[in-house]
Amino acid sequence: MTSVLFIRDNLIVSLNAEATANNIQHSQFLWRIGITCDLIMHVLDIPIMLIIYVLLKPTSKNLALLALLFNIIQTAVLVANKLNLLIPLFLLDNANYLKTFDVQQLHTLLYTSLKAHDFGFGLGLIFFGCVCITNGYIIIRSGYFPKFIGVLLQLAGICYLINNFTLILAPLVAAKLFLFLMLPVFIAELTFAFWLTIKGVNIAKWQLKQTTN
Repeated sequence: MTSVLFIRDNLIVSLNAEATANNIQHSQFLWRIGITCDLIMHVLDIPIMLIIYVLLKPTSKNLALLALLFNIIQTAVLVANKLNLLIPLFLLDNANYLKTFDVQQLHTLLYTSLKAHDFGFGLGLIFFGCVCITNGYIIIRSGYFPKFIGVLLQLAGICYLINNFTLILAPLVAAKLFLFLMLPVFIAELTFAFWLTIKGVNIAKWQLKQTTN
């Protein structure tokens, strides 16, 4: 998210391929830092997935595993999608094989790769919506997490699915709904993260769940 807010949002000019290409051309190292930050985040996703799986497994091992699989696919899609962010660097490389294109064509291809990245991000979040719905259900049943967190996560998952399927089916509608749909997502994810950091699980109930399942 940091790379989006502080790097890509400052370099990408909406609907202006030439300005976007020029910005990336003059800030290539910064662009590479953004991609690197994203990849580090995805690497850190793996241990976080494992921690959440371990925490939720006592309630339902099969559902926790299902959520883990959805999460792995989400991360794999998002990592592969980073190739779309590398394409602009290739197109700005002035290599001999690019001379069959004129400058405007290169800029158009560059901007198209960024649009593909936006949609690839949405594809990954469809799987994360399934993660949220599944984990939310487990949390509601767990007894060692507050039920309201599970409800918030399920609502966030539904919002992810609506937003990203709408992005594919009706992009203009998705743009209008984005802020409304992302508000529940922001609240749910922030609440869950704070709860894990500050309160954690009810250890006694978590251990009891392990012995009874």
